[in-house]
Amino acid sequence: MSLYFDHNATTPLDERVLETMLPWLREGYANAASLHRGGREARAAIDHAREQVAALAGAHPGQVVFTAGGTEADNLAVKGLAARLPRGRVLVGSMEHPAVLEAAQALAPHGWQVDEIPAGADGRYDLTGLREQLAAGDVRLVAAMAANNETGALQDTAAIAEAAREAGALFHCDAVQLAGKGMLRYPETGAHTLALSAHKIYGPKGVGALILDKGVDIEPQLHGGGHEGGLRAGTENTAGIVGFGAAAELAAAELEERYAGLLTLRDRLEGGLSGMPGVTVFAEHVARLPNTVQFAVPGYEGEGLLMSLDRHGIAVSSGSACASGRGEPSHVLLAMGIDPTVAYGAVRVSLGRDNSAEDVDSFLATLRELTSAGAAMPSLNPAVLAG
Repeated sequence: MSLYFDHNATTPLDERVLETMLPWLREGYANAASLHRGGREARAAIDHAREQVAALAGAHPGQVVFTAGGTEADNLAVKGLAARLPRGRVLVGSMEHPAVLEAAQALAPHGWQVDEIPAGADGRYDLTGLREQLAAGDVRLVAAMAANNETGALQDTAAIAEAAREAGALFHCDAVQLAGKGMLRYPETGAHTLALSAHKIYGPKGVGALILDKGVDIEPQLHGGGHEGGLRAGTENTAGIVGFGAAAELAAAELEERYAGLLTLRDRLEGGLSGMPGVTVFAEHVARLPNTVQFAVPGYEGEGLLMSLDRHGIAVSSGSACASGRGEPSHVLLAMGIDPTVAYGAVRVSLGRDNSAEDVDSFLATLRELTSAGAAMPSLNPAVLAG
């Protein structure tokens, strides 16, 4: 594809990361649980990667539990924590990724009451509403993300954590989108558990991690061995974990450079959008990820606009990749109180380190062409909205 602007869905694998993985895909195939030399070498490689991932998150290596991705890390946290707690209430952010929302909702048949933390129109969680919910009592677990995958809005995780802890509740934080794009220090989030994913930081797909407070009791969700301290059974994906570690080290070393470059591109993009009549940029007045812009063009359906851009070789998203294709407006925007007719038009551009100013200008020129008078573009269907 010509222009890729969907980095919040996934990032390309860094060539330097691939180089670190290749030996473990070829000759380093031994099981890390084996006691012979090959097994010990694989174990040492995994332990090194654990140190690299911990350094990116500002955690201790002993707190890192490798998983098959961010979704598994979120599920392990939400379900694993709940399994060791007395049944009560779970408060889950209304703008969360489906990995967290659906994991929390899966607790309902098992005697849990699941309530959502309200969102403000600015794209941030309503801390007053959260405290009121906590004051009602019986809350055992709170789950809220560090950065929203659609709008890019940063959440005040420290304040959420403080409120949860004062109420005697545990706090899980999904930091999948923040890692590698902004400063992440696990102790400062206040979270008891924190989820990460490799493929959001130019690492391989199929590997993630849960950062776990050592004082927290959690129930494994996979059984069949003593891997990962007994918390995640299954032979470790050595090559993937090594790649995750390499990507984490690069993300930490290049964070300032990446952040500055992405922010410059985001400002250029928003400057161009501001010159287009009626364009709405969501969560534009709060602190956001440096690479993310979610907007709507009046009168145009987001998925239709996405497909038209795709035919011009430009890849964007209409929201979360894990919820695309449902024909429904973004649950994030609806939680913010955005009118459904506007939310249907949402398009997300998530920039990456390899994008350039010329890429942004090309995107803006194509967008203007597609949405200019007489352009052949699908618009919102009132009948669909009414239905």
